[in-house]
Amino acid sequence: MKKVVVFGAGLVAGAHVEYLLEHGFQVTVASRTLAKAQALVADHANGRALAFDISKDAGRLGEIVGQHELAVSLLPYKYHPLVAQACIEQGTHMVTTSYVKEAMQALDEPARAAGLTVLNEVGVDPGIDHMMTMEVVHRVQSQGGRIRSFSSYAGGLPAPEDNDNPFGYKFSWSPKGVLLAGRNPARFLRDGAIVEIPGPDLFDHFWPVTVQVEGEQIEFEGYPNRDSLPYMETYGIQPDQMMFRGTLRYPGWCPTLKKIAELGLLEEESLDLAGLSYAQLLGLLIGQKGPASRADAAAYLGLETDSFILDNLEWLGLFSQSPLPECPQTPIDALAATMLPKMQYAPGERDMLVLQHQFLAEYPDRQERITSTMIDFGIPHGYTSMARTVGLPAAVAARMILEGEIALRGVLVPVHPEIYRPVLEELGNLDIEFREEIEVLG
Repeated sequence: MKKVVVFGAGLVAGAHVEYLLEHGFQVTVASRTLAKAQALVADHANGRALAFDISKDAGRLGEIVGQHELAVSLLPYKYHPLVAQACIEQGTHMVTTSYVKEAMQALDEPARAAGLTVLNEVGVDPGIDHMMTMEVVHRVQSQGGRIRSFSSYAGGLPAPEDNDNPFGYKFSWSPKGVLLAGRNPARFLRDGAIVEIPGPDLFDHFWPVTVQVEGEQIEFEGYPNRDSLPYMETYGIQPDQMMFRGTLRYPGWCPTLKKIAELGLLEEESLDLAGLSYAQLLGLLIGQKGPASRADAAAYLGLETDSFILDNLEWLGLFSQSPLPECPQTPIDALAATMLPKMQYAPGERDMLVLQHQFLAEYPDRQERITSTMIDFGIPHGYTSMARTVGLPAAVAARMILEGEIALRGVLVPVHPEIYRPVLEELGNLDIEFREEIEVLG
């Protein structure tokens, strides 16, 4: 029986671990919180739970990895190269769902030399988005066409019937991770010109995006997601009109997060916040003595006092005299700890994953507008869509590596037919699939 170790027992680990156990692997879940690992493996005969904190006990990493044929890292991305190095030293394959950074890419040659697969970006975004893209790109190219325009949007959101708070958002993964993404600069190609957006200006750049969800046309806010331009090389395309990757949120998110950022609530600078109330924190951030009121925030942000943005901040309790959550070290920590209890999914509610790609393909005799859309919903009282669409692609890929179906070696992302074709086929068997519409333009 082949053995897999899964590092991390967070919100997306459940479906991943269950799939591996159901397919006959021995699975060890290593987590700094032993109870979380125990809950994931439950009483399964092939499940093991292990207390392990990589930030405090990295010396045990090689020993743990060496006892398994494959390691899955669902840890924060900064730890992936550390796990990968241990895997290379121990002769263990590896899978992650995170973006490949320089430190990971530098391990490509050592991984190849060791005959190992280190597969990254095999979640949903990144992951399924890559695989959906490459299926279309390779088909167009095989028919003598080229991609002139590409745009992609993704969003993990409450299903429409459960969209019931002012932010239009509920957390199905790390709250701090969601908020940190709002600080990233962005770069993309639009109308043939490169557009660069500094991080502080990110939420000034959004526009309506309409997607059909369960037969209803729903309007979202779309805004840029990081640097889109390197994906021209990743996908092997040279669009001359549009190259864009973006995020979807319900209306109101961007203008509200813009003002939250202006208040300094997305900052990671350590401050002495002990004993402060929310209003006192705001006062500290806007540079006034004493607590800040709604009117103070309105004046600082240049808003009318009846602005819906201030309504949203008040709904969070940011103008209250209530004490901050225990032990926040930074403004963003305080905000994340405040949002999480107010923006959780209630039992039986569904989350929703929306992923849509639009291509303009040019052939010698015609042009086609191709739209690929995936709409996936969480299972009431079961796994969230985020857990399924992040965890299952990684689990499927892990199984296929161990069974020899994926045999490419080195530091990889799933843009190769040998990877994306079998993984997408299996995801379809798990009811994660997309629909495609083609409009011939002449």
